[in-house]
Amino acid sequence: MRLLKQLLAVAAVAFIGGQAVAAVQGNPWLTLVFGTATAVLALLTYAWVVRRTERRAPTEVARGGAGAAIGRGVLIGVAMCTGVIVSIALLGGYHVDGAGSLAGVMALLGFMAAAAVTEELLFRGVLFRIIEERTGTWIALVLTGVLFGLSHLFNPHASLWGAIAIAVEAGFMLGAAYAATGTLWVPIGLHFGWNFALGGIFGAEVSGSGTSEGLLDATFSGPTVLSGGDFGPEASLYTVAAGVLLTIVFMWLARRRGHVMPRRRRTTPAGSAATLAR
Repeated sequence: MRLLKQLLAVAAVAFIGGQAVAAVQGNPWLTLVFGTATAVLALLTYAWVVRRTERRAPTEVARGGAGAAIGRGVLIGVAMCTGVIVSIALLGGYHVDGAGSLAGVMALLGFMAAAAVTEELLFRGVLFRIIEERTGTWIALVLTGVLFGLSHLFNPHASLWGAIAIAVEAGFMLGAAYAATGTLWVPIGLHFGWNFALGGIFGAEVSGSGTSEGLLDATFSGPTVLSGGDFGPEASLYTVAAGVLLTIVFMWLARRRGHVMPRRRRTTPAGSAATLAR
């Protein structure tokens, strides 16, 4: 029940915030304000519902060190995105046609902040964390990663391959980032940094959602397996490779720090064991 209550609470904020952002889509400044407000309200709601349902302090969103952790995540996300775009450009698949729109960048800041926070709260804060308690880290990583990929099938330019790529490069990587750090701040920063750099800086399609109005007006060409096609660079093998590499690094850190939970085994009650022995 706590999983359901937490999911519903955060999902309600995400839905209402999403509707508000959609209603002011033509106004970049209101989009920035409403998107940022959605992110803040989602965090407050998550902390409140965890306290109510689990009777504990939500340490995974504790304010101490949050700024530095988010900053690290953003840097990793931007660096990862830059590496992918440069790799595509070296093969002639990325072309800058001119300057983009500053207003579009402002709108994307709010939109991506809301998306990164609400999705990380839902998929890592609620689903991964609670499933991990029951099944262990590895099974939780796979299950929530697959669910995260499938959730992107509803985007306008979605494809099955794009959903699979998202599951591997993002679902697994962000779950591993949470396992390694024990907080949601690095995954939130990484998620935001990747999305904003992709759409807000390089002008690329983000997860097939149509959000690509950034600082640069750019086009992609070449084989879909390298450029990502209509879904965007997240369907590129370069991104999948980068995501797998970071997943390995994060899981290595998680294991080194003792954060990898084993699968919970069933235990036979003492009375039953004695009966069986007889």
